[in-house]
Amino acid sequence: LPKNDRGDPSEVSAYFAGINRNKESVTMNYTKPEGQAVIRRLLSKCDVLVENFKTGTLDKYGLGYKDLNKEFPKLVYCSITGFGHTGPYSKRPGYDVLVQSMGGIMSVTGAPDGEPMKVGISICDLVAGMHGVMGVLAALRHASLTGEGQHVDISMLDLTVALLANQGMNYLATQKVPERLGNQHPNIVPYQVMPASDGHFILSVGNDPTFVRFIAVAQEADPSAGAEKLLEDPRFNTAVARVQNRELVTQRCNELTRSRPVAWWLEHLEKNSIGCSKIKNLEEVFSDPHVLERQMLLEIQMAGLEKPAKVIASPFKFDRTPVSYRLPPPQLGEHTDDVLRKVAGYTEAEIAELRKAGAV
Repeated sequence: LPKNDRGDPSEVSAYFAGINRNKESVTMNYTKPEGQAVIRRLLSKCDVLVENFKTGTLDKYGLGYKDLNKEFPKLVYCSITGFGHTGPYSKRPGYDVLVQSMGGIMSVTGAPDGEPMKVGISICDLVAGMHGVMGVLAALRHASLTGEGQHVDISMLDLTVALLANQGMNYLATQKVPERLGNQHPNIVPYQVMPASDGHFILSVGNDPTFVRFIAVAQEADPSAGAEKLLEDPRFNTAVARVQNRELVTQRCNELTRSRPVAWWLEHLEKNSIGCSKIKNLEEVFSDPHVLERQMLLEIQMAGLEKPAKVIASPFKFDRTPVSYRLPPPQLGEHTDDVLRKVAGYTEAEIAELRKAGAV
């Protein structure tokens, strides 16, 4: 992140700042017996442990689920790994692009005549965290009813397979390996990037009534193009037929939308309740009036910066318990002493001994 208005660099990572607010940072050497003892003392006050080490790493130090479950039977222990704690790949390290490749996402992403393409964000990393949260909440509910904790084993490969959704089900139903369709949808046409006279836009025609409305707009755009005739053509007038004749439908619809600029299409499509959008860059996203009114931009003061940093806000909107931004992203180990004192009950002398031993 920039340190000041001059753009001088700081030591604060933009990625770190975006995902670590409202957290306290404690540094602990879990490889030392003294550090392991501190972790156990903290766990006596905790409901949940989340770890992201390679499978088997914490077992070597007596901090795996089986060891801790004996001592803390109500503890919800969540592991987020590339491939889970069972199976032939369980010992492998996992990375987002690797899992996108192994889980099939890259095989259905990209232009038909191009190379396989990864998603433009770290989708598997992000969704792994989301599934971890859902798993923890479900396990906490069980623990509140029974007093039993459990191991929540989140595999990035598992969740990537689950993300295949309609593409995965299309394959299972037909046993046909889906091909890359670029920006098109496997089950809906047209539902894709469309060319205009001055650029491109997104068109989402989700059903037959919407297609009829789209044709009416296309007829208004260019009365001489004969768009209305498509409604009489059996290759165009049903959703199933449009998918079966994808290439022809795409070609003809592209010819229709090239007649007018992007702004014209957006104005007239929106008037007719047809899904459409400009393809925005991030500058446009963060200046979008809807995004701003929904308060998706947040300014926070952080150590090492001379001015507040702009970060992405939480998407949660609660009417009774609004999201609060209590702490900025911490510096490494910033709260170690406070947490050891307030949560685990260590004295200043004991903390000094732990530092001398290299445990914290």
